[in-house]
Amino acid sequence: MTDQTALWVFGYGSLLWNPGFTPEEVVVARLDGWHRSFCMSSIHHRGTPEMPGLVLALDRAPGAVCTGLALRAPEAEREMVIAMLRERELVSSAYLETHQPLALTDGRVVDALTYVIDPGHAQYVALDLETQARRIAGAVGGRGPNDEYLFNTAAHLTEMGVHDPDLDWLVERVKTLRSGG
Repeated sequence: MTDQTALWVFGYGSLLWNPGFTPEEVVVARLDGWHRSFCMSSIHHRGTPEMPGLVLALDRAPGAVCTGLALRAPEAEREMVIAMLRERELVSSAYLETHQPLALTDGRVVDALTYVIDPGHAQYVALDLETQARRIAGAVGGRGPNDEYLFNTAAHLTEMGVHDPDLDWLVERVKTLRSGG
């Protein structure tokens, strides 16, 4: 069964723990062909132009699967939610606003508003894990420390039963770096 009328939003990073609206329904969902990656320099929310942080983005990867949350917005708040998400997610145009088919764990397939990285944008980066950890450990932006973003996202994925070896490694390495190691 496909639900094409409601506004669904795919959360895979901060939208997992801070969607900015109260969803009417939250369902674990799978997006095929994309993977969660710290491939976006953050110069607003979790870093600055002088000391950029990193935030997660969906990067196209054939054969990959990204597990996250499908968040259904209240119909009466549809336009407000879209405007809020655009202001938040499109602050620097590094994300592209797309609609992607999500497979929900209850068997439904929904078309969801999904923000993915523009690989041609200047904020797109491909960094090794050690470089990612060092940037995350030192950056702070308008929404707070970059490590807080990492820790919150990793904790929520763990609560969902989603195992992400790269995020697990980054959490441990950033903790070590922050403690002077």
